[in-house]
Amino acid sequence: MIVPWQEIPEENLRSLVEHFVLREGTDYGEQEVSFDDKVDQVLALIRNKEAVVVYSELHETIDIKLTRSLA
Repeated sequence: MIVPWQEIPEENLRSLVEHFVLREGTDYGEQEVSFDDKVDQVLALIRNKEAVVVYSELHETIDIKLTRSLA
């Protein structure tokens, strides 16, 4: 189930994104990107509808997925 990011309190959304960034360990290539910049990039993806917050009732988990991966 997609959770509208606008309904998530800003502090909680940022915390969710921070956990996502730490868990994913995203590789940004040769250029080092700060943790805060990574968080801001993911938040921008969510706000631009390129990524969504997804809740799994079955597993009782919440995650962030790229919109294109849901098709």
